[in-house]
Amino acid sequence: MKWNMIIGLPLAALAMTACDRGTGDVDISFSREVKPILEAHCADCHAPGGEGAATSGLVLTDYEALMKGTRLGPVVEPGNAISSTLYLVVAGKADRSIRMPHGESQLSEQKITTIAQWIDQGAKDN
Repeated sequence: MKWNMIIGLPLAALAMTACDRGTGDVDISFSREVKPILEAHCADCHAPGGEGAATSGLVLTDYEALMKGTRLGPVVEPGNAISSTLYLVVAGKADRSIRMPHGESQLSEQKITTIAQWIDQGAKDN
């Protein structure tokens, strides 16, 4: 019985930590979590030669391009999702005409939260 508790409790704590995205306690990885969202929902238009890239100058195919932003400036303010254009447009908190992804369904709450947490955690290239 003691053996099960010695092994079981640390494993249970590890599993809870790895799955806990709601509190922001776990670092969100750009390469593992944010980039796949951008690739699936944004990169068709916001890649070199894409309509979104041509219109705004925003390319979302890699970290450096994302952090460069648009012709008007950055779209991510590290540490502050609510002031970041990227978060505002995917969360539906900006004018409907610039809601993203344009012409598609809004991202799921989980994906929006992932982007917000990544920005709030400093928008690291991790």
